Amino acid sequence: MNTPEKDYSHRGWIAALALIAVLGAVSFIPPQSLGGVKLRRANILSDILSFEDAAAEAAEPALFDEDDFHVDMAQVARRIEAERIEADTAPRPVQTTFEWLLRQDSSGRRAVVPDTVRLNPALVAIEQFAPADSGRLRAFYDTLLYARRPVRIAVLGDSFIEGDILTADLREKLQQAYGGGGAGFAPMASPLTVFRRTIKTQSKGWTAYNIMQRKAAPQNLRGHFFVSGWVCQPSEGASTRWENTDYRQQLDSCTAARVFFISPGDSRIELTLNDSLRREFEVEGAAAVRQVTVTAPHIRSLAFKVNSGTEGFIGYGAVFEADGVVVDNYSVRSNNGQAMFWTNPSVNAQVNDLAGYDLVILQYGLNIMQTGVHNYTNYARQIEKMVVYVQQCFPTAAVLVLGVSDRSVKTDTGFEPMDAIPYMLDYQRGAAENTGAAFWPTCDAMRSLGGMEQFVANGWAGKDYTHINYAGGRRVAWSLVDAINAGAYEAHAAAEAARIRRQAGQAVLDSVRLLKIDRELRPVSAIGNLNTPRK
Repeated sequence: MNTPEKDYSHRGWIAALALIAVLGAVSFIPPQSLGGVKLRRANILSDILSFEDAAAEAAEPALFDEDDFHVDMAQVARRIEAERIEADTAPRPVQTTFEWLLRQDSSGRRAVVPDTVRLNPALVAIEQFAPADSGRLRAFYDTLLYARRPVRIAVLGDSFIEGDILTADLREKLQQAYGGGGAGFAPMASPLTVFRRTIKTQSKGWTAYNIMQRKAAPQNLRGHFFVSGWVCQPSEGASTRWENTDYRQQLDSCTAARVFFISPGDSRIELTLNDSLRREFEVEGAAAVRQVTVTAPHIRSLAFKVNSGTEGFIGYGAVFEADGVVVDNYSVRSNNGQAMFWTNPSVNAQVNDLAGYDLVILQYGLNIMQTGVHNYTNYARQIEKMVVYVQQCFPTAAVLVLGVSDRSVKTDTGFEPMDAIPYMLDYQRGAAENTGAAFWPTCDAMRSLGGMEQFVANGWAGKDYTHINYAGGRRVAWSLVDAINAGAYEAHAAAEAARIRRQAGQAVLDSVRLLKIDRELRPVSAIGNLNTPRK
């Protein structure tokens, strides 16, 4: 009897399917590291399965709404100039400053020789693209070293510096080195004041509007935003009390304050110093930005109250200072820089006329970077617009662009530096160079201290591997202070060299003059004999 032949073909199919399954499973094993060397994914089925371990460079995606950055710089300049002319040609000058003087102005600070001892081991220098002796940054250094008046620095940025992170330590070290005190600018009212440790703010009766939600503000307020990012509208009796803290040194060494506001109609405002001394001011209505300045031996706290005239009244905030360096923090959460163009350039210029900034620092870009994106051409053009806008609103100031900070992203093998960082830095550096601004690579400063992964390990940054905290802000600030000190020392050395050259030139000049006088006093024959060779 013939036994039918068995069919084993199904076993071959099973084996083939099993092999495919194994190869597929192997392909899904993430990249591994061996001895510090990162191994590629074992994707044997690469023709079938595709993974995006490394994003290919592509054209710049739509990272932001370019309409948000639309601004006519020529129109901005004309607006500033027109309102300045209008104020100058008014039939009756408008009082813009109201003074409360409880002590005579001091003689001002003395000239300072910058300290060459660094706070951090490695120096990350500020990059200049114009000759140091002809740039605005050199003028800032000269002011820092020799001016007998306050030196004002404004830092415009996003959530990276919110709550006075970084700026608190920048302020402290600069004030210790060059004099000064006080916490700088504090808004009239804001829900974010609870996060700030360098000054306590208690406000009531104010409605605060943020520039990032500007459409929620009443129509008559939308066009009056300052670079602080807040406008505040009072009800009758609205008040704010600011109190200096001891969170950083020099904060409580405050001897002067100025409160900025707009009072389109007649109003009565009241100030209370140190919870004891009170004074009321009658303010005649005008569209201009006004300020009340308070000068006293010591300002521990200051309260501001609107007793009447609340219609259209706008409160901006107060600046707390002393002779020396003043650092104002103007952080706006979720801002990539576009909010600057929603501010009123005339308001900015008027505040600058009242106070006068010597340096404006721009800290943006963190909210723009994306993994795999290497082209930031359009954003670089917007940075150039930001710099020009600042130069028009604050013409007395040098501009310093901070390169984007370090940031890490999660991969299959852990956290790695975001691949977009060096590209963003190059575009930011190019924008600074094209506009005559200076540049400082924040990322390089952080990486000199170990980079974002080390910052997180040290407790200097959050677990998002993006935002630093106060401890991390201190280290970045120290690096920036080192850079400023290095630039100031170069300016000081150049000034000393010029002084010595002048003295040497004067000495030569004096010798020539003495010889001329000597010859004039001698007989002509004797003078002639001086050049006769001896026999």
